Amino acid sequence: MAEPIKAVIWDLDGTLINSVDHHWDAWREVMAEEQITLTFEDFVADFGKRNDEILRGRIDPQMSDSEVARIALSKEEKYRHFIRTKGLVLLPGAQGWLAQLKAEGWRQALGTSAPRGNIDAVFDVLDIEKFFDAVMSSEQVKAGKPEPDVFLAAASAMNVAPENCIVVEDAPAGTEAARRAGMKSLGVLTTHDKLTADWVVTSLDQIPADFFDQAFQQE
Repeated sequence: MAEPIKAVIWDLDGTLINSVDHHWDAWREVMAEEQITLTFEDFVADFGKRNDEILRGRIDPQMSDSEVARIALSKEEKYRHFIRTKGLVLLPGAQGWLAQLKAEGWRQALGTSAPRGNIDAVFDVLDIEKFFDAVMSSEQVKAGKPEPDVFLAAASAMNVAPENCIVVEDAPAGTEAARRAGMKSLGVLTTHDKLTADWVVTSLDQIPADFFDQAFQQE
C-alpha cells in the first residue's frame, strides 16, 4: 500500500517572513487617517485575522463592505510600498526548511490571512514562490482564521488529506484554525509568548533536522 502524501502548510507573516514593522507602520498610518488610536498591543492581538475582522472589531461592527474595502486597500497599498522600498527578510531557518522539504518531496502550501496582492509583493522581493505547490489567500475562502477554511482549501488544492498536513503558525488564530481543520500544528514563538499547538519551538532554526519525518510517527 502506497505511503499517503504528506504536506506542510505555512502561514506567511510572522512565520516565514519578518513583516511586523511594515504591517505596524501601515496599520498605524491608516488608523490615524480614520482618527482611531491603535496601540501596539491592539495590533499584536489582531495577528492572524483578516482585514474585515480587524476593521469591524476596531472601528465599527456594522462597517459596510465598501468602507472595509476602502480602508483595507489603503492599508495594504502602504504595506506593499514598504516591502518594495524598505526590503523584507525571511525569518531564521525559513529558507533552509522550504528548500529541504522541497528536496525531500513534501508538498508545501501557503495558507495565509494576507490578500493575494501582499503575497505577490513578497514573491517579488523574496524568491520563495518556487517552493509552493499551492497558495491560498484570504480572498479565496469564506471565513478567516480561526475558522479552518484557508487550511482546508490549501490541503484540497494539494490533494492531501487534512490529517496528513502539518500547519506551521505564529498566531493563536492560526493554531486554532489548524485544530479545527483536523491538522497537526507547529507553533513558532516569533510574535507571541505562548501558543497552544501540537509542538512549539522558539524559531524555525530550532526545529530538529528530522522533525517533519518523525511527526507522523509519534501517534
